[in-house]
Amino acid sequence: MALLERRGYALSPARLAAVCLGGPVSPGQLLAALDDRELIVQSGLVLRRAGREAADAIRLRQAAHQAAAPGYLDEAEAFGRSLARWFPFLLSVSIAGSLASGGFRESDDVDLNLVVDDGHRHLAYVALNLLGIAHALRHRGKPVDAHTSRPIAPRVMTANLVLERSQCFPLARQDEDMAYELLASRTVVGGAFLTTVVAANPGIAGHFPQLSDTVSASGREVPARLPRAFFPAFLDHPARALGKAAWKYMQWTRRNRPEAIARVAFVRSTMRPYALFDD
Repeated sequence: MALLERRGYALSPARLAAVCLGGPVSPGQLLAALDDRELIVQSGLVLRRAGREAADAIRLRQAAHQAAAPGYLDEAEAFGRSLARWFPFLLSVSIAGSLASGGFRESDDVDLNLVVDDGHRHLAYVALNLLGIAHALRHRGKPVDAHTSRPIAPRVMTANLVLERSQCFPLARQDEDMAYELLASRTVVGGAFLTTVVAANPGIAGHFPQLSDTVSASGREVPARLPRAFFPAFLDHPARALGKAAWKYMQWTRRNRPEAIARVAFVRSTMRPYALFDD
């Protein structure tokens, strides 16, 4: 429940039972355990008694998810497969954030987690954003908030977490927050690769034994349209300079929107030590 609260979500008893720390339990077992905890079921969601005032806001968000998510899930999967086809240094693409967790609103952006070949981390960030701008031009009528507003087109597809292959063996972070990040994400490309990552990091699977089945159940491979030789590692250095300049520009555009700045700071804090552009 603490993991969920930090992300602003709540789950139904059946869904919560499936993602329990230590492995899934039956919904009946979970409901029976609520009598001994400071937990209640309200509006179909399991909540802490002390935090039940947030139930209406969470319920509204999840109702919006049911309306908006199906179309955006299809688009995100198509985008992830296209990204992997054009940029063969991508080893896996997963949908993360609110779209994967169940609290997506149409004004949200779509968070993607990437794992890439060593020496291609910033190149992947630039590639995703360039392809994302082309995609966003088709969504100029999309509702925006302080975080997704852009000068030309709204932000739709965005990088949440970008890891290099060597950073996965082992993962520097094997805490329950990182384990839940992997569990809650939806693999689009590279399910077999992520299965090897989970197997090589027993601390991750120790939190959620169901994680191995989750990542291996999806994420089929896609054929590359370009050879890897088209993307040598030396391109990562200029890509870092370009990506950092663009990132700084976007922070400058948010200078009068403190809620957007605070949101960016929070998200980056949860990604450390993997956040891009941390000097």
